[in-house]
Amino acid sequence: MTWLAVGLFLLLAVLGMPLAFALGFGSLAGLWMLDFELYVMPQRMMHAVNSFPLMAIPLFMLAGELMVRAGIMDRLIGFANSLVGRMHGGLAHVTITSGTIFASVSGAAVASASAMGSTLVPSLRKYYPDAYSGAVIASAANLGPVIPPSNAMIVYALMAGSSVSVGGLFLAGIVPGILLALGFMAIASFISWKRGYALTGERFELRNVLTQARRAIVIILMPVIVVGGIVGGVFTATEGAAIAVVYSAFIGFAVTRRLRLADLPGCLYRAAVTSAMVGALIAFASALTFVFTIEMVPMLLSNFIQSLTSDPMLFILLTMALLVLVGMLIESNAAYIMLVPLFAPVALVYGIDPLYFGFLFMYNLVIGMMTPPVGVLYFVMSGITRVPMMKLVAESLPFVAFQFAMLGLCILFPQVVTTLPRLLGY
Repeated sequence: MTWLAVGLFLLLAVLGMPLAFALGFGSLAGLWMLDFELYVMPQRMMHAVNSFPLMAIPLFMLAGELMVRAGIMDRLIGFANSLVGRMHGGLAHVTITSGTIFASVSGAAVASASAMGSTLVPSLRKYYPDAYSGAVIASAANLGPVIPPSNAMIVYALMAGSSVSVGGLFLAGIVPGILLALGFMAIASFISWKRGYALTGERFELRNVLTQARRAIVIILMPVIVVGGIVGGVFTATEGAAIAVVYSAFIGFAVTRRLRLADLPGCLYRAAVTSAMVGALIAFASALTFVFTIEMVPMLLSNFIQSLTSDPMLFILLTMALLVLVGMLIESNAAYIMLVPLFAPVALVYGIDPLYFGFLFMYNLVIGMMTPPVGVLYFVMSGITRVPMMKLVAESLPFVAFQFAMLGLCILFPQVVTTLPRLLGY
């Protein structure tokens, strides 16, 4: 019955049905063939979304919407420009630095791409080709799910159960996220030097840096307060997300003064629509996960993989290779919801650190947001820059290659991922 459910889901997805509904029809077929009463399906769906930790996702999305509407990108860009604007590839560095800071506010790649695209493209296209500008923004936006707070990490922790904590995953993403940002900047410098792009931005002056830092400090403090509070056990991820909403509103109304009461309905609507998409995926996928459980798929998968190899490293490599393919074909939230309940328990059987495996799993699917044909960031940037998707893909290849290189580094040297969480007690 599992093959019927999965096969119907894949068929409907290929035919263009939204993934959430494709999952729903696949689950319905599986339950019907197993001769279950069909009222089980809405029960499982309701149980899946009736979750206090899950509330963190719409709250973080709302915080991101409020921050964007409050005009924080102007202050972040000014601060980044004062630091790195005069280097080779200065505007690209400004984009990546702004993306790194905004990642600690938004928690999502698509939100980061939309915010930076609408703000930075007019400036970038004065000095760089549109395709290269789109590639830089997409790469910087892909830091969103890696640097905490991260909606992807919240979804993974929810699907993995008690084996891994949101706070631990947040800490695991800090060092790889910083290394990714530095690597992107090195690539941008090399490309700008090789192609002879003009120097842009202001010369580095300490007085200007301090002035811009003073303007941006209230924004930079938000992730320090929110992520620090979650990691320190002062409040939960959901409570931290609620604090982020209040803090974002305070910045918009009292600091930048660009947020108006009339803006709130639009922010709430956009956050609700995005959250509903994630919630629908989780609800429908929970019914499919129930079919997997009844058919004992996790146990059968564990036995099958163990029959292939007893080496934990080989298991990790096989899983990562599968996730590369999955990331090319399936939207990341659907992949978390379908595959985490299957692979996380198997990783425990192999004795693999659940925090380490969880970050690798999440990060691999994050890269999938920049691997065609289902590279969602390319669709976003193609819509903003009006550049054909394949041109964006071509310009993004060095950045995507570096993301895979970082995945290899994290696989070979787990300390890159686990040292900071372990130092802080996770």
